[in-house]
Amino acid sequence: MIERDQIFINGKWVASSGDGIISVTNPVTEETVATIPAGSAEDVDLAARAAADAFPAWSQTSVDERVEMLHRLARLTEARTDEITRAVVSEIGQPAKIAQESQGAAAVEDLRSIAESLPGITWEEQVGHTVVAREAAGVVGAITPWNGPMRMVCMKAGAAIAAGCTVVLKGTEVAPLSSFIFADIVAEAGLPDGVFNLVSGTGPDVGEALVTHPLVDMVSLTGSVRAGRRVMELASQSVKKVALELGGKSANVILEDADLEQAVNVGIEDAFRNSGQVCGGLSRMLVPRSRLAEAEELAVRKAESYVLGDPYDPATTLGPVANANQQQRVRDYIRSGLEEGVRLLTGGPEAPEGLERGYFVRPTIFSGDNTSRIAREEIFGPVVVIIPFDSEEEAFNIANDTDYGLAGAIWAGDADRARALARRLRAGRIRINGSPVNQRAPHGGFKLSGIGREFGRYGIEEFLEYKSIG
Repeated sequence: MIERDQIFINGKWVASSGDGIISVTNPVTEETVATIPAGSAEDVDLAARAAADAFPAWSQTSVDERVEMLHRLARLTEARTDEITRAVVSEIGQPAKIAQESQGAAAVEDLRSIAESLPGITWEEQVGHTVVAREAAGVVGAITPWNGPMRMVCMKAGAAIAAGCTVVLKGTEVAPLSSFIFADIVAEAGLPDGVFNLVSGTGPDVGEALVTHPLVDMVSLTGSVRAGRRVMELASQSVKKVALELGGKSANVILEDADLEQAVNVGIEDAFRNSGQVCGGLSRMLVPRSRLAEAEELAVRKAESYVLGDPYDPATTLGPVANANQQQRVRDYIRSGLEEGVRLLTGGPEAPEGLERGYFVRPTIFSGDNTSRIAREEIFGPVVVIIPFDSEEEAFNIANDTDYGLAGAIWAGDADRARALARRLRAGRIRINGSPVNQRAPHGGFKLSGIGREFGRYGIEEFLEYKSIG
C-alpha cells in the first residue's frame, strides 16, 4: 500500500496540520491501496501565502524560461509514465494499456502542447496610442477531477504556470496519487519554490478554503455542475475570476447519408471512454428513423463486444466505474430508464456476470426519445440512448434540446456539409466524421457545461488578464 503522509508547500514536503487521513480504494478489488493526508484550511493558508510570495518573480520570467520549464516537466513526466499508469489503474481501474496512452502519454503531450503554444500568444500590441498587454492573473486555486487524474493536473497547472501564474492545487481525493507524482516532478524539475503547491483533502475542507482565500485571485475547476455552482457562489463573495469545465450530454448526430456502421461504432467508443466517465462523451446517438433498427443492431453488437475484467489483462477493454457511489448512481439511472419505459437493448443494472466484486457496470444501450431522465441528465457511466429523428431540422432541435453544450459530433456523406451544419450545434467542440480531438484547439462548453476554455494557447489565455497602458 502507498502511504503519502505529507503535502507540498513552498518547494518542500511538509506535514499537514490536519489530523485525518483519506483512504484510496481500488475499484476492481474494493481494497484500500493508498492513504493521503486530509488537509486543512491552515494548510491552504500556508500554500496560498507561498504562492503569493512566489508570484512577483515567476510572473516576470521570460516566455523562453517558461517554455523550457514546461518541456522539462514533460520530459520528467514521460520518464514516469509507467508509475503514472500503475497509479491510475489502481485508483480508477482503467485498463492499463488505455491508461498508459490516455493518462501517461497524453499528459506528456498536453505539457508539450502548452510549451509549444506559449510563444504564439500576443503578449503586447499597440492599439492607437495605447499599449495593450496581457499579464498573469495571479495566484490560481486549481481543483481537478478523478476521471482524468494526471491529465487534468498537467492541463490545468501546466497552463497556469505557463501563463506566469502560481498555483495551489487541490487534486481529487478519489484518485490523488497522480497529483503527488506531479509534485515530485515539479521538485525534480527545479520549479522555483511556491510556484506550485499541493494540498490534499476534501472539497468542504480544502476546496472551499481555497476558493474563499483572499490571496487566491482565480479558481479553475473541472468537475460536476453542482461543484461548479458552489465554486461560483463562493468565488462571487470576493469577485474572483473563475474557469469551469463541467458536465455534458453530447449528441452524436448521424445523418441519412452517413456511413452508419462507422458512425455508430466510433460514437459508442467515444461514449464508453473511461467507462463512460467523460464529460464530453457522446451519450445521445441521433439517427434517422428509417435507419433506427439498423443502428440499434450495430450499437448492441458494439456494446456487447466490450470485455470487462482485470485491468492488466490485455483482453480487457472496459474497466469499472470509479467508486461505489458512482456505481450506485449509474445503476439507479439505468433503473430509472426502465421505470420510465425506455426500451432496453442490452446491458442493465445487474452486476456483469462473474464480476460481483468491483464497481463494474454493464455496457448499456437504450432506445427512446429525448424526454427521459437518461436522455437529459449526465449519467457518467457506460450508457447510451439512441434517439430517432424524422428530419434534419428535428435532429438539430433534439441535439440542442439540452441544458448542456460541451461537445457533439456530426456524420454525413459530405464532410464539408457536416462542417457547415456544425454551426447549428450549440456546443463547444464538434467532431466531424470521427475526426480526432485536436489538443491545440479549444475545449470547453456552453450553458451548464461551463465557462472558459482549455487546450493549447486558449487554455493558457484563460489565466491571463488584459492591461491598457498609455
